[in-house]
Amino acid sequence: MSHTTIRTCLALLGAVLTIAAAPARAQMPAWEQQLYEAAKKEKQFTVYTAHYDTETIADICSAFDKKYPGVKCNFVRTTAQVAFQRFQQDQKANLAVASVFSSTDVSHYPDLEKHGLLMSYQPHNLGNMVDSLKQYNDKNNQYWVTAAALVAITYNSSLVAEKDAPKNWPDLLDPKWKDKVSIGHPAFSGYVGTWTVLMRKLYGWQYFEKLEKNKPRIGRSINDTVTMLNAKESWVAAGPEATTLLSRDKGNPLGVIYPTDGTLLMVSLTGIPKNAPAPNAAKLFVEFLMDKTAAEVQVKNHSLSVVKGVKAAPGAKPLEQIKVIRPTEEEIAKGIPEVKEKFRDTFGI
Repeated sequence: MSHTTIRTCLALLGAVLTIAAAPARAQMPAWEQQLYEAAKKEKQFTVYTAHYDTETIADICSAFDKKYPGVKCNFVRTTAQVAFQRFQQDQKANLAVASVFSSTDVSHYPDLEKHGLLMSYQPHNLGNMVDSLKQYNDKNNQYWVTAAALVAITYNSSLVAEKDAPKNWPDLLDPKWKDKVSIGHPAFSGYVGTWTVLMRKLYGWQYFEKLEKNKPRIGRSINDTVTMLNAKESWVAAGPEATTLLSRDKGNPLGVIYPTDGTLLMVSLTGIPKNAPAPNAAKLFVEFLMDKTAAEVQVKNHSLSVVKGVKAAPGAKPLEQIKVIRPTEEEIAKGIPEVKEKFRDTFGI
């Protein structure tokens, strides 16, 4: 083969690799290309998130990095209240760290908006969102639904047969579960805060006074209930469907019961701080969270899809077959601060 032929082959190979390296870029609409190019100049961004377990947010960031090479997604995964406190501390110290703030406590966002700490943005991918979830988006375009999940009754199936597991929320109050129940803490977890507001709405605070008599094990994150079930420190719990099923996928003996009186629907929101150090990358990430690629990662990890047309994971019960309930946004925003104090008074922690 002549030198000229070799050079020609190498040139052709280089052209092919260049085309193959950016097929997605060629298919991007103009607005996405513009955001991507601007985000690449920022190089990386940080997400404060309470939406998922660590494995799921790692998978989402990895999928983002793959779709948008040259823009690195970093995350700090904590409980909702810790994420909020950290963000507030950053603001007081005039530090710009997080470019994306994702909390499971919807009461955080009106407060942030009121103090002018969030950026307004109209996502192009809003049309992809499941219609029933759009009502929870901010009318001023400062925060949007980017995750949805369920809180149900969970149990260790090596200790409790499905037929003997609690079938509704008051069943957790049965004295037979004394020292065998686990829950999270509303002062740390947005999921638990919302669940506590819901139980108070359905059954009054007597629910927790009765639950206290069963001496529940109390973690911080709602995901701590999964750890306690796996360790056999508790037998039953008020726990997250997604993390519980994800743990079951790994071979752990866990089960989920969808309560007859209603499974809690959790919607989790995302906003972009006004002082975001990487605002273009933040906008691109918000668009990504409303894209089928991110939805498929979430569904694979047993979260609900916020995007239309994405099927539930194998083995998961379709949402339309589950009775779901949820307090109003006003009840959550007003109720979470109230139940935090009452919870501490009742349980002493």
